[in-house]
Amino acid sequence: MEINGLPLHPLVVHAAVVFGPLAALAALAYVVLPAWRDRLRWPMVVLALMGTGAIAAAYLTGLNFYDSRPPELRQLEPLQTHRTRAIRLFWVTLGFGLLAVLAAWLHTRTGVVRLVLSLLLGLAALAVLALAVLAGDSGSRSVWGQV
Repeated sequence: MEINGLPLHPLVVHAAVVFGPLAALAALAYVVLPAWRDRLRWPMVVLALMGTGAIAAAYLTGLNFYDSRPPELRQLEPLQTHRTRAIRLFWVTLGFGLLAVLAAWLHTRTGVVRLVLSLLLGLAALAVLALAVLAGDSGSRSVWGQV
C-alpha cells in the first residue's frame, strides 16, 4: 500500500496518533463528568469511531508494510516490539469503540448498567491511551533507533 511511492503506514499513523488519544480523552470526560454526559455523548462517539478507524487503518497498513520488509529486518527486536504492541492496541481499540457506542446507546440507563459501562469504558480508554503511547514510541524507535 503506497501513495506516490511512499508507504501508506507512516502517513496513516498520524491520524491514529491524534484521534485515538482524543477519543480516549473524550470517553474519560464522558465517564468522570456525569453532568456533561448529554453534551459529550455524540462528540465521544464520533471521536471513538474516528479513532478506532484510524488505529485499524494504521494496523492494517502496518501489516502490509511489515510483510513488504526483508526477513532480516522483520526479525529485529524493536520492530517485533512495535508489532506486538500494535496488535494489542488494535484489539483494545476495537473493544473501546464498541463500548463507546454501547455507552452512548444506553445513555439514559442508570444503576448497575451505567456503573458497569462507565467502569469498562474508563478502563478501555486508559488502555487505549497507554497502548497508543507504547506502540507509537516503539514504532518511532524501530525507525529512528534508540535515540
